[in-house]
Amino acid sequence: MIRVRDEKKSVDFYRLALGLEVAARLDFETFTLIYLSNEESEFELELTVNKDRSEPYALGDGYGHLALSVDDLDAEHQRAADAGLNPGKIVTFNRDGPARSFLLPG
Repeated sequence: MIRVRDEKKSVDFYRLALGLEVAARLDFETFTLIYLSNEESEFELELTVNKDRSEPYALGDGYGHLALSVDDLDAEHQRAADAGLNPGKIVTFNRDGPARSFLLPG
């Protein structure tokens, strides 16, 4: 679950960045839950919009991330760059074999 203030901007970002679409939207008196997913897995991302929230959410002082796997990392990196998402450089690290990744600023 990720708390967001701007539903449209957030849904648009996750659609463009990760190919996620709205699977369900539940509107309550003080908040709205938006579930995003795609046809490739059972994974869902829940966005929570608290209707009375006017200040940005603090991300805290810890590091957190959402990791997804893709068939072609280089192509996905290029797609993110072409979409203007400013992906970080692809990095390789080793633990029980090589792994490659990049970050998307959100």
